[in-house]
Amino acid sequence: MPSNERRHGAEAQPPSNAPFVPQPPGSIVQNRLVYLNGEATNGQWRVLTSKNRVGAGNGREFYQWSLSIYSLRRGAYRLRYQSPANGGPLSRVRQANGAQMWFPVQELRIIGAAELMQTGVQQIVVQSQEMAADCGSATVTMFAGGPGGSVVPAVSVGNPCELGATIASDRKSVMLRGPYYAANAAMCCPTKPNASAVLRYRNGQWIESPNYYKLYVGRLPPA
Repeated sequence: MPSNERRHGAEAQPPSNAPFVPQPPGSIVQNRLVYLNGEATNGQWRVLTSKNRVGAGNGREFYQWSLSIYSLRRGAYRLRYQSPANGGPLSRVRQANGAQMWFPVQELRIIGAAELMQTGVQQIVVQSQEMAADCGSATVTMFAGGPGGSVVPAVSVGNPCELGATIASDRKSVMLRGPYYAANAAMCCPTKPNASAVLRYRNGQWIESPNYYKLYVGRLPPA
């Protein structure tokens, strides 16, 4: 296995053609290796994004996106968490009444894996956005390994309209970017249209600097 995949969660195919049980819904878009419990053979996880076409209208296609997280057990990747089936960050896409349109319009992307909380144990960083009649909302989520082989959100960050993320070069922090809205700002007019912040885990706490975006420690933003 290439060392860069082991360190950074680069895209790769499952080892030894291990199957996914069950298969993710729709067509696979991204497939990332991550070590949520440390770098050991029995600690391999796969994080997949996939999309399933739900309809079309007015020259546009609409998709239900899914996030699926699998752990390698007994020769197969077995599903441990899936969104929207098990909750966020995605919601279920539904057809608008009397129209050939489906909402929310979704986007989903795996940013990568990094050792944000402790050396040798990775978290996976996922960026998502959902829109309906307005600009919608965006979420950046750091998923981690939990008790008993579970998957939990270590922290998530929410923002109206847009929020992007990149993993810093030190692989120990996440760079956030998007509009910043003060408490009294309207959605049309962000206080800072192009703000940026750094998210770090230090001494058992998640710290965002500057504090532009809403943090949800140990959970996802409310639906």
